[in-house]
Amino acid sequence: MSVSPLSVAAMLACARIGAVHTVVFAGFSAESLAGRIMDSGCKAVITYNQGVRGGRTIELKATVDEAVKNCPSIKHVFVAQRTDNKVHMGDRDIPLEEEMTKADSTCIPESMDSEDVLFMLYTSGSTGKPKGIVHTQAGYLLYAALTHKYVFDYQQGDVFGCVADIGWITGHSYVVYGPLCNGATSVLFESTPVYPDPGRYWEVVQRLKINQFYGAPTAIRLLLNYGEEWVKKYDRSSLRVLGSVGEPINKEAWQWFYQVVGEGRCTLVDTWWQTETGGICIAPRPSEEEAEIVPAMAMRPFFGIVPVLMDENGEVIEGNDVSGALCIAQPWPGMARTIHGDHQRFIDAYFKAYPGYYFTGDGAYRSHEGYYQITGRMDDVINISGHRLGTAEIEDAMADHPEVPETAVVGYPHKIKGEGAFAFIVLKEQTARVDHIKEELKTIVASKIAKYAVPDHILVVKRLPKTRSGKIMRRLLRKVITEQSSNMGDVTTLDDPSVVKEILDAYQKYKEKNSS
Repeated sequence: MSVSPLSVAAMLACARIGAVHTVVFAGFSAESLAGRIMDSGCKAVITYNQGVRGGRTIELKATVDEAVKNCPSIKHVFVAQRTDNKVHMGDRDIPLEEEMTKADSTCIPESMDSEDVLFMLYTSGSTGKPKGIVHTQAGYLLYAALTHKYVFDYQQGDVFGCVADIGWITGHSYVVYGPLCNGATSVLFESTPVYPDPGRYWEVVQRLKINQFYGAPTAIRLLLNYGEEWVKKYDRSSLRVLGSVGEPINKEAWQWFYQVVGEGRCTLVDTWWQTETGGICIAPRPSEEEAEIVPAMAMRPFFGIVPVLMDENGEVIEGNDVSGALCIAQPWPGMARTIHGDHQRFIDAYFKAYPGYYFTGDGAYRSHEGYYQITGRMDDVINISGHRLGTAEIEDAMADHPEVPETAVVGYPHKIKGEGAFAFIVLKEQTARVDHIKEELKTIVASKIAKYAVPDHILVVKRLPKTRSGKIMRRLLRKVITEQSSNMGDVTTLDDPSVVKEILDAYQKYKEKNSS
């Protein structure tokens, strides 16, 4: 479903009767939806006839129809009306509004145990299969409520504006559960930052008198390109706190957000957390009153969060002005409890690398003053516009093409999206259909995952850099596209080191062709 009051009502209705919900982002393909339904053993789907976003109509019911064809566990599909258009209704489809008129107006809430499951949310991993992260009742709700209250300095009567989609953990924690636990007025944003024009966010701030505005660096970087006049057209004097979420924010975007949007008078909190942590773990606030905020830095751990940096040998790195793998040393209420149906995968993904610690998968720097700065992912996960995506997922999708026996996908810095996907492919035979094959690959990725996952660049190479054991050395590919080829590091484990020059030559030709 798209972001709407009914979507939130559906989440809360599930919570009230003790049913586990798993919200799926409306931009996902039928195949992505079917995978989540089958993994969770889901019995019912709630959807809209269509969605509306940025002036476009999205065929949500058609996507659900395609998905549930192969999902025998689904007994009912509840279809609500977002537009006036008719859609095909089959045997298991139920018009939601009609069904609601028959329901009793009182519904006694189910009494739940603190460790009963509240919801599952699927997130990407470094392997191809998305994993169902499980959050429970009491710990998650407590953590979402406390972080919302103290990180954003929420006061009774404030209007809290988080523009995230409820299909992501940010929408769960800071559109729905955190604000509502605190009795806040929470804003739902269904559109895009640039529809009908790039002043959309700030028009909403003026009209609804929003006090806290929480958004993604991708959107800020996009709006920065349109200039200041779109911001300054609107009265933003109601704003007290600005927040950034989804990926590390760069300094230029931070300064623009702080100076132009916040007029240099709003607190700006750059928040670090994950689907798995349930809520914000590192942020500049809460702190002592008027304590310094360093631009583009998450800075301070929240109550009960004990961050540590680890070195390659699994030892804790002491002192300041150091970098390492970011781990958390003790449990906290909001942490995920398991991966649905695969507890061993949960242990392996988060607790195996550094026994006794939760490994976040991110690298971090601890400054001279002891503040934390997130430096990015350490595994094969890229962050496209705040969407975490395993490179293996994109590779798995592309591997379906009969002409493409091998692919390797790496992330690279992207001006707007933060990171983009760059794909290297090997073809079965030299062919004149290269451009055609590239377009087919893009279509496959869009239909199997989502449009945002489609690689920005696809480069044909003769072979990929592999170790003698057959592992693709993606770090070398990253160095090629970030133009650090003078510093390739150790290539002695490569099966044939001459492959590096081959790929560099192919990349140079590709660059020259694109720039011309």
